[in-house]
Parts: sequence; C-alpha cells; structure tokens
Amino acid sequence: MPVKADSISEHFRIQPTTIVDVPTILSFIRKLADYEKLAHEMVATEDDLRVTLFGERPSAEVVIGYWDDQPVAFALFFHNYSTFLGKPGLYLEDLYVDQEMRGKGLGKELLRYLARLAKQRNCGRFEWWVLDWNEPSIQFYKSLGAIPMDEWTVFRVTGEALDRLAESGTTTTP
Repeated sequence: MPVKADSISEHFRIQPTTIVDVPTILSFIRKLADYEKLAHEMVATEDDLRVTLFGERPSAEVVIGYWDDQPVAFALFFHNYSTFLGKPGLYLEDLYVDQEMRGKGLGKELLRYLARLAKQRNCGRFEWWVLDWNEPSIQFYKSLGAIPMDEWTVFRVTGEALDRLAESGTTTTP
C-alpha cells in the first residue's frame, strides 16, 4: 500500500552505520547482487567489510534506512574528485530498497539524504551508474533530474588483468 510522502518521516529514518551493522550491510549487498543478476560475482565477506568500511583507512560509507526500526534499505557511497570542478564529488556505489518496500518513496529519501550530504561536504556533483537493462530505475533517476552520461564509456581492470598491469613496466611502486 502506498504511503503518503508526509507520513514517510513518521516511519522512515536514515542513519550512518557502525561496525555492528556489518551483517546487515552484507545482507543488503547479497540482495542487491541477486536483484542485479550478479550473485555469481559476489564474494565479499563480513571480514572484508569490517576492514574496508570500518578499518584504519575506510574506503566507503554506508547508511541504512529503517522503517519502524526494521532495516529496509541501504546506500553505500564514497568520495571521488572532479579536476574540472576542483571539488570532491559523492559517488553512490549501491542503493537498494527491499522489494516489499518499493514504491513508498524510500529510494528518493535516500537520494535526498545523500544529495544533502554532498552539499554539506561542498561536493560539486553527485553521481552513480545504473545497469542499462534497469529501465524502472533509469526512469526514476531521470524523474529526479539526473542526466545519463551516454558519451562516457566505463573501463575496468580486475583479476589477472589488474595483476598484469600492476606488474608490467619499470615504474616505481607507490
């Protein structure tokens, strides 16, 4: 049943995570991997998340959305940098809302929260990727004013290709 926008705040709250939230974060990542048909690529563990999110040098941040104290959504994000703007950006890596909670405006609330955080942190932009087959999300993002960056092609190096690239050449190590 749809919920009026003004009553969302009565039930929904967003809060940053702590290390005790690692099992919940991993649960959301698994659900997202299933939704995106990428569960076969999902290898993250609770230990991985403890180190990379809450260790000595955190790589990203996570917020969880709670509906009446039940975790129903999450967003994982980190800072990038725009040389052209001379400012940091906020990059949304993952956003997921439990299937039974979709359509209530929770995804929009998470994006608003992150947009406000980006402004608070003096970021020049807020961006994310979306799978090209995910038409419902694409239409939703466009309705918020997001613009697809069709002129850019994403490149990625992982696994053995990353190993080969790192080991090639004669440059000094970091």
